Amino acid sequence: MILDVVEIQKLLPHRYPFLMVDAILEVERLKRIVGIKNISINEYYFQGHFPGKPVMPGVLILEAMAQTGGLLLLLDIPDRDNKLLFFVAVDGARFRRPVVPGDQLRIECKVLAWRGDFCKLEGKATVNGQLAAEGTVMCKMIDRDAPGKTEEPPK
Repeated sequence: MILDVVEIQKLLPHRYPFLMVDAILEVERLKRIVGIKNISINEYYFQGHFPGKPVMPGVLILEAMAQTGGLLLLLDIPDRDNKLLFFVAVDGARFRRPVVPGDQLRIECKVLAWRGDFCKLEGKATVNGQLAAEGTVMCKMIDRDAPGKTEEPPK
Protein backbone atom coordinates (compact mmCIF):
# COMPACT_ATOMS: atom_id res chain seq x y z
CA MET A 1 0.00 0.00 0.00
CA ILE A 2 1.33 3.42 -0.95
CA LEU A 3 -1.18 5.57 0.98
CA ASP A 4 -3.51 4.55 3.78
CA VAL A 5 -6.62 6.47 4.79
CA VAL A 6 -4.67 8.68 7.22
CA GLU A 7 -2.32 9.79 4.43
CA ILE A 8 -5.24 10.21 2.02
CA GLN A 9 -6.92 12.60 4.46
CA LYS A 10 -3.78 14.75 4.43
CA LEU A 11 -4.34 15.29 0.69
CA LEU A 12 -8.11 15.22 0.17
CA PRO A 13 -10.51 17.55 1.99
CA HIS A 14 -13.29 14.90 2.06
CA ARG A 15 -14.28 13.30 5.34
CA TYR A 16 -16.84 10.78 6.58
CA PRO A 17 -19.38 10.11 5.26
CA PHE A 18 -18.11 11.36 1.89
CA LEU A 19 -14.55 10.07 1.69
CA MET A 20 -14.75 7.38 -1.01
CA VAL A 21 -11.13 6.12 -1.06
CA ASP A 22 -9.70 3.81 1.61
CA ALA A 23 -6.21 3.13 0.19
CA ILE A 24 -3.91 3.82 -2.74
CA LEU A 25 -2.11 0.77 -4.15
CA GLU A 26 -0.27 2.15 -7.19
CA VAL A 27 0.84 5.55 -8.48
CA GLU A 28 2.59 6.58 -11.68
CA ARG A 29 2.96 10.30 -11.09
CA LEU A 30 0.93 12.45 -13.49
CA LYS A 31 -0.16 9.30 -15.38
CA ARG A 32 -2.24 6.80 -13.39
CA ILE A 33 -3.38 5.74 -9.93
CA VAL A 34 -5.10 2.72 -8.40
CA GLY A 35 -7.23 3.07 -5.30
CA ILE A 36 -9.50 0.88 -3.18
CA LYS A 37 -12.92 1.50 -1.66
CA ASN A 38 -14.17 -1.22 0.71
CA ILE A 39 -17.94 -1.44 0.56
CA SER A 40 -19.52 -2.10 3.97
CA ILE A 41 -23.18 -2.64 4.86
CA ASN A 42 -22.62 0.26 7.28
CA GLU A 43 -22.42 2.81 4.42
CA TYR A 44 -25.06 5.48 5.06
CA TYR A 45 -26.61 5.26 1.58
CA PHE A 46 -27.67 1.61 1.97
CA GLN A 47 -30.49 2.70 4.30
CA GLY A 48 -32.43 3.95 1.30
CA HIS A 49 -30.67 2.46 -1.75
CA PHE A 50 -32.33 -0.03 -1.65
CA PRO A 51 -33.95 -1.43 1.52
CA GLY A 52 -33.58 -5.22 1.39
CA LYS A 53 -31.39 -5.05 -1.75
CA PRO A 54 -28.42 -2.74 -1.00
CA VAL A 55 -26.64 -1.37 -4.10
CA MET A 56 -23.98 1.37 -4.15
CA PRO A 57 -25.34 4.34 -6.13
CA GLY A 58 -23.58 4.77 -9.47
CA VAL A 59 -23.01 8.45 -8.85
CA LEU A 60 -20.98 7.54 -5.74
CA ILE A 61 -18.84 5.16 -7.79
CA LEU A 62 -18.13 8.13 -10.10
CA GLU A 63 -17.33 10.24 -7.04
CA ALA A 64 -14.87 7.54 -5.91
CA MET A 65 -13.23 7.79 -9.35
CA ALA A 66 -13.05 11.57 -9.10
CA GLN A 67 -11.53 11.45 -5.60
CA THR A 68 -8.98 8.82 -6.65
CA GLY A 69 -8.01 10.87 -9.71
CA GLY A 70 -7.92 13.99 -7.55
CA LEU A 71 -5.36 12.34 -5.30
CA LEU A 72 -3.13 11.72 -8.30
CA LEU A 73 -3.30 15.38 -9.28
CA LEU A 74 -2.86 16.74 -5.77
CA LEU A 75 0.33 14.71 -5.27
CA ASP A 76 2.08 17.05 -7.73
CA ILE A 77 0.58 20.39 -6.71
CA PRO A 78 3.05 22.28 -4.49
CA ASP A 79 0.43 24.47 -2.76
CA ARG A 80 -2.26 21.77 -2.57
CA ASP A 81 -3.45 22.97 0.85
CA ASN A 82 -4.70 26.12 -0.91
CA LYS A 83 -6.47 24.26 -3.73
CA LEU A 84 -9.71 22.38 -4.30
CA LEU A 85 -10.65 20.15 -7.21
CA PHE A 86 -14.22 20.51 -8.43
CA PHE A 87 -15.86 17.69 -10.39
CA VAL A 88 -17.19 19.55 -13.46
CA ALA A 89 -18.30 16.91 -15.97
CA VAL A 90 -18.60 13.24 -16.74
CA ASP A 91 -18.80 11.59 -20.16
CA GLY A 92 -19.53 8.04 -21.19
CA ALA A 93 -20.54 6.78 -17.76
CA ARG A 94 -21.55 3.14 -17.90
CA PHE A 95 -22.52 0.84 -15.07
CA ARG A 96 -21.84 -2.82 -15.80
CA ARG A 97 -22.58 -4.65 -12.52
CA PRO A 98 -24.00 -3.75 -9.14
CA VAL A 99 -21.61 -2.96 -6.30
CA VAL A 100 -22.88 -4.42 -3.04
CA PRO A 101 -21.80 -4.77 0.60
CA GLY A 102 -18.73 -6.96 0.93
CA ASP A 103 -17.31 -5.87 -2.44
CA GLN A 104 -13.93 -4.21 -2.76
CA LEU A 105 -14.00 -1.59 -5.49
CA ARG A 106 -10.68 -1.24 -7.33
CA ILE A 107 -10.54 2.17 -8.99
CA GLU A 108 -8.04 2.97 -11.71
CA CYS A 109 -7.71 6.45 -13.19
CA LYS A 110 -5.50 7.54 -16.07
CA VAL A 111 -4.77 11.13 -17.04
CA LEU A 112 -6.01 11.80 -20.57
CA ALA A 113 -5.26 15.55 -20.57
CA TRP A 114 -4.12 18.18 -18.11
CA ARG A 115 -4.04 21.77 -19.27
CA GLY A 116 -3.78 24.59 -16.78
CA ASP A 117 -6.53 24.17 -14.19
CA PHE A 118 -8.49 21.48 -16.07
CA CYS A 119 -7.88 17.75 -16.05
CA LYS A 120 -9.59 14.91 -17.91
CA LEU A 121 -9.33 11.40 -16.43
CA GLU A 122 -10.40 7.98 -17.65
CA GLY A 123 -11.81 5.96 -14.76
CA LYS A 124 -12.61 2.28 -14.36
CA ALA A 125 -13.96 0.55 -11.29
CA THR A 126 -13.78 -3.22 -10.97
CA VAL A 127 -14.81 -5.84 -8.43
CA ASN A 128 -12.86 -9.12 -8.52
CA GLY A 129 -11.63 -8.25 -12.01
CA GLN A 130 -15.14 -7.59 -13.36
CA LEU A 131 -15.88 -4.13 -14.73
CA ALA A 132 -18.44 -2.43 -12.48
CA ALA A 133 -18.34 1.12 -13.90
CA GLU A 134 -16.39 3.32 -16.27
CA GLY A 135 -16.43 6.90 -17.42
CA THR A 136 -14.41 9.99 -18.21
CA VAL A 137 -14.40 12.58 -15.44
CA MET A 138 -13.27 16.17 -15.73
CA CYS A 139 -12.25 18.45 -12.91
CA LYS A 140 -11.13 22.02 -12.40
CA MET A 141 -8.64 23.18 -9.81
CA ILE A 142 -9.54 26.34 -7.95
CA ASP A 143 -8.05 28.35 -5.12
CA ARG A 144 -9.79 27.61 -1.82
CA ASP A 145 -10.29 31.34 -1.36
CA ALA A 146 -11.42 32.01 -4.94
CA PRO A 147 -14.19 34.58 -5.57
CA GLY A 148 -17.63 33.04 -5.31
CA LYS A 149 -16.77 31.10 -2.19
CA THR A 150 -19.45 31.48 0.43
CA GLU A 151 -18.32 34.04 2.97
CA GLU A 152 -19.75 34.92 6.33
CA PRO A 153 -22.27 37.76 6.19
CA PRO A 154 -21.14 41.14 7.54
CA LYS A 155 -22.12 41.85 11.13
